[in-house]
Amino acid sequence: MRKALYLALFAALPVWAQQPSDLQPLPAVPPPPPGMEAFDAAMDEPQVNIVRTDTETREEFRQNGRVYMVKVTPAVGPAYYLVDQQGDGNFVQMDAFGPAPRAPMWRIKSW
Repeated sequence: MRKALYLALFAALPVWAQQPSDLQPLPAVPPPPPGMEAFDAAMDEPQVNIVRTDTETREEFRQNGRVYMVKVTPAVGPAYYLVDQQGDGNFVQMDAFGPAPRAPMWRIKSW
C-alpha cells in the first residue's frame, strides 16, 4: 500500500513543479481568407425538422433550404427513409443505406 502511495506521489511531482509562468498561451485562430464565407455556408450542418402526429414521426433533413431525406417512424412497424437521390424532388423509399440485398435466384430445374 505504501509503495503505491509513494509511486503516485513520485509520478505527480513533475505536475506540481510546473509553474503557471511556464505555460504558453495558445495562438489565436486566424480569420478565414477572403471569399471563404460562401464555402463555410455550404458546409453547414443539416437542419432537422421533427413533425409528430398520432400515427407517425417524421424527421425532415434539409441542407441549403432543400429537403434531401425524410426519416419516417410509424407508431407501429419499423422506421424507413425517403431519400432524394437525384436532387429532383422525387423521393425513393429505402429501408437501409448501401446496396440493397438481392434475393437469391437459383435455377432449380428447367425443362
